[in-house]
Amino acid sequence: MIEDRFVVRVGGPGARAASLLFSGVERPFGDDPVLDFLVTARGRWGGVETLVRTWDGDGLDAFLASLAEDFRGWDGARVWRSLERDLTLSAEHRSGGYVHLTWGLHDRPPAAEWHFETTTVHAAGEEMRDLAGEFRAFLGGGADW
Repeated sequence: MIEDRFVVRVGGPGARAASLLFSGVERPFGDDPVLDFLVTARGRWGGVETLVRTWDGDGLDAFLASLAEDFRGWDGARVWRSLERDLTLSAEHRSGGYVHLTWGLHDRPPAAEWHFETTTVHAAGEEMRDLAGEFRAFLGGGADW
């Protein structure tokens, strides 16, 4: 079953708190591998949203699962991008066993007038595995397409 939506919360209480909402998974061209979904960032400061276009999810769930499997850490940043780079994700493993995920939402070219970025912090291992599972369910399971 494809989940309709889920939320990744970022920040704590206060003016800088924000949330990311992923919703509306659809295949706009029927059986074509293009898979779209909407990402909305909301906070007290306002909100921004963009339609994200992927090729069968572009392996986002597998990217997150690989971060969970490498719970002992890695050097540098690992980066994932959607097909049209409207959603980007950079992952860094920090001391103390935490993964910092920097989510970027981008306006589409040629305008590219805005860019939004926020960071979520997740415990390495099981919490990352849960996040990967949520994305797998949201994107429809990958292998079943």
